[in-house]
Amino acid sequence: MNTPKHLLILILITLMGALASATSFAQTKTVKGSILEKSNAKPIPYASVVLTHLPDSAKAALTMSNDKGQFNFDAVKPGKYLVRVIAVGFQTKRGPEFEVAAANITLANITLSESVNQLAEVNVTSKVPVVDYKADRTVIDVEKMNTAGDNGLEVISKAPGIKLDKDDNILLKGKGGINVMIDGKMTYMTGSELSLYLKSLPGSVLSKIELISNPPASFDAAGSGGIINIKLKRNKLQGTNGNITLGAGYGKYEKANGGINLNYNVGKFSSYIRLNASRYNSFNRLRLNRSIGNEQYNQVNYWHPEGMSYNYSAGADYFISDKHTVGMMVKGFTNPEDVLTTSNSINYNAAGIQAGGVDMVNPQKNHTSNKAANFNYRFKIDTAGRELGIDADYVYYDNSKDEQFTNSYFNAANMTTGKPVDLRNAGLGEVSIYALKMDYVHPFSKSFKMETGWKTSFVNARSDVRFDSLKTAGWITDPNRTNLFKYKENINAAYVSLSKSLGSVDLKAGLRAEQTIGKGNSSGTSTVIDRNYWKLFPSIFATWKVDTDNQLNSSYSRRINRPSYSSLNPFAFYSDPYTAIQGNQMLQPSFSNSYELNYSYKNFRVLNLSYSTVNDVVSNVIYQNDVTKASVTIPENLAKATSIYVSTGSPFDLTKWWNTNNDLSAGYDRLQSKVQGTNYDAGQWTWGISSDNNFSLPKSYVINVYGYYNAPSVSGLYKAYSSYAINLGLKKTFANKNAVLSFKAADIFNTARARSVLKYNNVNTYWENKWESRRFSLSFSYKFGNMKIKTARSRRTGTAEEEGRVGQ
Repeated sequence: MNTPKHLLILILITLMGALASATSFAQTKTVKGSILEKSNAKPIPYASVVLTHLPDSAKAALTMSNDKGQFNFDAVKPGKYLVRVIAVGFQTKRGPEFEVAAANITLANITLSESVNQLAEVNVTSKVPVVDYKADRTVIDVEKMNTAGDNGLEVISKAPGIKLDKDDNILLKGKGGINVMIDGKMTYMTGSELSLYLKSLPGSVLSKIELISNPPASFDAAGSGGIINIKLKRNKLQGTNGNITLGAGYGKYEKANGGINLNYNVGKFSSYIRLNASRYNSFNRLRLNRSIGNEQYNQVNYWHPEGMSYNYSAGADYFISDKHTVGMMVKGFTNPEDVLTTSNSINYNAAGIQAGGVDMVNPQKNHTSNKAANFNYRFKIDTAGRELGIDADYVYYDNSKDEQFTNSYFNAANMTTGKPVDLRNAGLGEVSIYALKMDYVHPFSKSFKMETGWKTSFVNARSDVRFDSLKTAGWITDPNRTNLFKYKENINAAYVSLSKSLGSVDLKAGLRAEQTIGKGNSSGTSTVIDRNYWKLFPSIFATWKVDTDNQLNSSYSRRINRPSYSSLNPFAFYSDPYTAIQGNQMLQPSFSNSYELNYSYKNFRVLNLSYSTVNDVVSNVIYQNDVTKASVTIPENLAKATSIYVSTGSPFDLTKWWNTNNDLSAGYDRLQSKVQGTNYDAGQWTWGISSDNNFSLPKSYVINVYGYYNAPSVSGLYKAYSSYAINLGLKKTFANKNAVLSFKAADIFNTARARSVLKYNNVNTYWENKWESRRFSLSFSYKFGNMKIKTARSRRTGTAEEEGRVGQ
């Protein structure tokens, strides 16, 4: 895997940066301190801290306090200074004068008194941008976006560097294998189940999205493309408060949603409950053109789902003392739906004349649900920062399906031939996951810290497909289409990471070891899956604060992408007489090495450069039978995929009334492998741009204009065509900023669609997927209850990154 070489290169880069900064750092010092409430000595997070030079009162630097109320100024030149602290809801305060000379400065605690003024009278506030580029992740503040009518997947798709492929799989900087977490907990889903769950989340319940392309050792090594952590809204203000949301929309069909979020925080007890319901009615039209020898096979699939989606979550924390905290959480969703799929397939001969075809009608009744529970305990051992955390998790996922297929064949004259072929299927997929993990933090000093921990998880997956054929005697079980697949897996992991601050350079290095034990079998084959292997996953991070304005971040990590459970099942499932999907019991995990370098100026992302290689990358390979005209899609390990991307852009104010957030990226993707015994080597340069603009008008109106363009690209064996769309929105805030009314017109020109082509050996296939992208939505939200600005007791929440590879 060449890991020592990768680590050596990054270490040399870091050491060169440290050496280059040594001279300048020797002449500068660090100034740090803490901001507390005067009444109860609780920390005040996100306060603005201004470092002022004396005697000219020139602003030397500006920073914000962290969630523990701490602030830090690096590379401060010798001289006399004072600090001024500004926090919403508190009186502004100037600290005492001090002098920076031969030693670093630790100021006495700065205490603030609550302000008696109303919020409208506070004229200096901390402004958090829509997109914040941090050292180890990109944070998107969803609450500042117009999400009227959007679901969770649509909101994520607008994040910098994010694209969706033709199957709604998430790509980050061109890479798949993304793991998604909700409030620090893994969703336990990938593929179609993940996209279904994210679509069931109204965009209005999302608070923040964190994009972590190179996660540290404390995270699971799974996910070659990185991790997306979605934070849902939760108000930690003291007392009882909450918000309600209502929405309605129309595209080709009507839709509606509503939800309530309640928070109760008092003394040592903090709790919340979220309930959301969505009614959806949509469509998806898939055009599929296959060239088979000299003949052409054209298919149009129309998928019409209609149903309800219910989401719920509730949690509570009890602060036993300043050192001990216990918490629990339950969450889930249920999704009953009716689906009608119709398909028209026509065969054309070499002369381009219709030779016949088949019509299919496929009514379905589906029910998908997910239930999860978590218990966590935190022990703050001492004031030096030692901390112990324990998390226990349970997740259950099921997907039941009752469907019927009626295939009617016709000839060149469109006359029906023979009797229709009737099939029915009663399918059930289940996955149960149990996990236990422990994390320990041990600071050796203020600048040197160790983190370590372990985790174990157990998975039981079961897929039962039962097909019947309608014969003269009635419904008869079809053994060739019936299958029972069982799979069990145990993953054991341990990690250690060390972080060290060397003045203006911060270093963090970690190593994670994971053991995977998996066993499975399918009733349709005699092959048994039996695996047991250990793998190591190093990671290293470096941050160089060149001065108060300039910063460099670099990172490297090795990661794994294990196959989804369903992709290991060697059973062929036919969605129509000519199209099937089949798993592969020989499928192996893929391994990635990812590098990233980021340069920012005053928190503006000037340049981001990323490079990755993936060995044994998993891609869907189509096997086409030119005689029967049938195509079977099978996931296979291909040799190597390489990606290099460069991007720039950050949010900023063009004027007092125009805020813009632009992202420009360009990259090159290449796949090299043998495909069905033939050498395959294909690459594609690509680029993309997105622009999100907010225009502030009088009387609290905001107009939003959002647009994107993605140039042609490749993903595995598939080459995607360009895509683009423009959205318009209008938002009105009123009722003392507690109520928001939003209107949105999504994809106003109805241009959004996914198109791709696949060409190798005897396969030549074109897809065009069109969905209900043009929609008009109206939403209303209202905050109620105690909105007094008072900092609640804070703690570090649990992080149970359980393995999520559900894909039925």
